[in-house]
Formats: sequence, structure tokens, C-alpha cells
Amino acid sequence: MMVSKILTIGLLLISLTISAQSDLEVLEKSPRHHEWVELENDGRTLYNFVVYPEVSQKAKVILVIHENRGLNDWARRFADEMAAEGFIAVAPDLLSNTSENMSKTSDFENSDAARTALYELDPKQVTSDLDAAFDYAKSIPAGNGEVSVVGFCWGGSQSFRYATHNPDLEEAIVFYGTAPKDKADLAKIQVPVYAYYGGNDARVNVTIPQTEEGMNQLGNFYDYEIYLGGGHGFMRSGAQPDASLENSQAREMAWSRLLEILN
Repeated sequence: MMVSKILTIGLLLISLTISAQSDLEVLEKSPRHHEWVELENDGRTLYNFVVYPEVSQKAKVILVIHENRGLNDWARRFADEMAAEGFIAVAPDLLSNTSENMSKTSDFENSDAARTALYELDPKQVTSDLDAAFDYAKSIPAGNGEVSVVGFCWGGSQSFRYATHNPDLEEAIVFYGTAPKDKADLAKIQVPVYAYYGGNDARVNVTIPQTEEGMNQLGNFYDYEIYLGGGHGFMRSGAQPDASLENSQAREMAWSRLLEILN
């Protein structure tokens, strides 16, 4: 019992130390291999931030779908944190070459401009880009052939939507994103869907009962947790130096559940 408490305290201190750093600082101090992979899709270059774990065997690949502000430092940090847990992370920049003179998210003037551009994307193009990233993820020599998708906010909704399209996923992970409204789309899902919601996120949470009812009626697997006190975006805000206790705790609990599912 004493050993368990010591380990718990140690893990908490490590988490607090990491959270005291900015997203960019975490990335710059990472010992893991980072690289940009360019994929040609529909006449465009799709940029993907890829992180490899320091492991001796082939690893599962996680397709990371960013929030509505594009592939920013936090999204890349999450990819690095996935690799720290033994997974290969592939994070496509879905704003790649979608606007004139804007090759990547980092080319936009600010996050608001990136968000505006993101909501103007054609859903079919998003699916096509995710297919390209998925095919690449499946082909990585160091990968074990298993690919899961994890998305946040807008990316959470895209993760749910991508599950209606790709039956070859291992599972779809949805962080505070909404499900497709059309039950006919839900009927196409053949993979488990795991969802995470913040308790203080009524805009998203009011959609949960309808989603749960629809998935249950179809016999689809849908399992979710609501983290009391957590706000929308708690995985990002809970990792920041000024994180509230509620968001920080929600993030820690969600991480534990995420790793149990993916492993």
C-alpha cells in the first residue's frame, strides 16, 4: 500500500512538472524522433507531424485529429505524449494548402483565422485527407498494422464521423465532439467508439442522450465518461501552466482511461 501511494505521488509530481511547461517547451525538450511527412492527395500536399516512440517492437499507430484551431503546438504536443506512451502518432494538418499562400496551420495570421478556414473545408476533402493519413499510418514499417483515431473538439466530431466511413479502425476516440445527427450515418459504424466529455460543456453534452439512444438501438458500441468540473477542451487547458484543478484532474483521469483502451 505504501509503495502504491509513493508511485501515485511520484506520477502526480511528474505530471505537474510537465504541465508547468508550455506546449512548445515540451516539444523542444522531447527526446523522441519528430518528422514532417508530406503526402500527395487530390493535387495538394498534406503535411503530417509524425512522432515515434522509443520502443524495441512494432507499435500501434494513433491518428490524431486536431481541434478547430488547426495543428497547433498543443496538437503536436499531444502527438508527442502519445509516443511517450509507446505509440506512433500521425497528426495530419487538415489545413494543408487549403488557402492561398497557406501551406500549414502555422502560416495563418492567428488561430481565429485558422478556425475560420477550417470551418470552410469540404467534409469530403477532410475524409479524403484522413484516408490518405490512414493509409500512410497502415504502411509505416515500424507500425504493427493497427490504427486508431483520436480527435478533439472539431476533431472529436471528425473522429466520430470518420468511424462511419472507415471500418478498418481499431477504435474511434472522441474528445468533446458531437456525433453525426443522421441515424443512417451511425448505422455505418463498425468499430467501438469511446467518448470523453467535460461536465461544464452543456453545448456538447446535450447531444449525448440522442447519440447514446441511436447507438444503442443500432447495437453499436458507445462508451463515454463525463468528467465533473472539466470544461470544453480540458485535455488542452488541463495541460497548461495556468490549468484549473478541475481541468487538470479531468485530464489525468482521461489519460488513464485512454491508455487502458488503446492498450
